[in-house]
Amino acid sequence: MGKIILTGDRPTGRLHLGHFVGSLRRRVELQNSGIFDKIFIMIADAQALTDNADNPEKIRQNIIEVSLDYLACGIDPSKSTIFIQSQVAELCELAFYYMNLVTVSRLQRNPTVKTEIQMRNFETSIPVGFFTYPISQASDITAFRATTVPAGEDQQPMIEQAREIVRRFNGIYGDTLVEPEILLPDNAACMRLPGTDGKAKMSKSLGNCIYLSDSSEEVRKRVMSMYTDPDHIRVEDPGKVEGNTVFTYLDAFCRPEYFAQYWPDYSSLDELKAHYMRGGLGDVKVKKFLFAILEEMLTPIRERRKEWEKDIPAVFDILKRGSEAAREVAAGTLADVRRAMRIDYFDDAELIAEQSRKFQG
Repeated sequence: MGKIILTGDRPTGRLHLGHFVGSLRRRVELQNSGIFDKIFIMIADAQALTDNADNPEKIRQNIIEVSLDYLACGIDPSKSTIFIQSQVAELCELAFYYMNLVTVSRLQRNPTVKTEIQMRNFETSIPVGFFTYPISQASDITAFRATTVPAGEDQQPMIEQAREIVRRFNGIYGDTLVEPEILLPDNAACMRLPGTDGKAKMSKSLGNCIYLSDSSEEVRKRVMSMYTDPDHIRVEDPGKVEGNTVFTYLDAFCRPEYFAQYWPDYSSLDELKAHYMRGGLGDVKVKKFLFAILEEMLTPIRERRKEWEKDIPAVFDILKRGSEAAREVAAGTLADVRRAMRIDYFDDAELIAEQSRKFQG
């Protein structure tokens, strides 16, 4: 069996730096590595509707925003299959069967579900679709026989739940589904990039994001207003790098060659941190360095996005062809699942013959 990736994003808005370091950058690297036989990248619109059912237009409009960000970052439709979740109907049927293999109490114990429920203030009124989205995610992963799911550490409970469903299904019906493995970011700073205000997570609703499609001026404003060390009031004061958002971003994005290019006074990030911690280095200089790094990274992304924006019909064609290809693969998995569950009535010649003998004496 080949090595297969399934990954994706909810289309609730443009993608930001948190998405980039957490998954997008790695996806492009994996796509171009030649290690994987197939890569499926899903725009999870059906999942997004579980907590946006009253605003489907938001999801509809953001399908193209996410697609443009994918293409701008280097996702190549000739190497990766980009598809829309709702256009692969087989995923719903698989999820329906998997629901019988998971208890309500098990879903309630899922740490990711707990956190997401609290974030959305769903404690007293949880939409069933949202509550069961770990099951839907298991359907997405298994439909494409994914061996690998690149994700942040906050998604580990979700992948483990998918693995449990696979083991339960295979234990009852025979070896049918593939058990996936999570692929975590290899840079600790990329596990979960904080918001520009120092909050634990970038969030569109909190307004603490730097979007991949932001203009140079918008990025500059975000960087210059970033949360740093509140006790680093004067330049000569010693500063803390731990919990300092600017340095967290430098951990995620800085490369050694950037010092020679943008700040030759230092030879490494460790040297820069040491100066900041002993005092004598102002926040503004460090922020300007970070801005230069982000600009080098984001400028080509912006330019590629503008080129794709000139031909939106071509983007929709990519999505249509990708969805058709994804549906063909998912249909094959669903057929195997039906066969294993003994509900492939019309394809089971042995069943038909057996019933004929039974009633014909």
